Amino acid sequence: MMPDLGKYAEAVLSAYGVSLLLLVLLIVWTLRQGRRARRALQEVERRRAPDA
Repeated sequence: MMPDLGKYAEAVLSAYGVSLLLLVLLIVWTLRQGRRARRALQEVERRRAPDA
């Protein structure tokens, strides 16, 4: 159920495609940065924990 975009179909669909690709890349990058930060925090906490 796609509207008729006429001569602009290629431009509109490619803009949607690029936007979707950028969103996916941003999500992947954010998740990787989150994992990296979590590991760094765990390492700091491990070093600061008193030896038991």
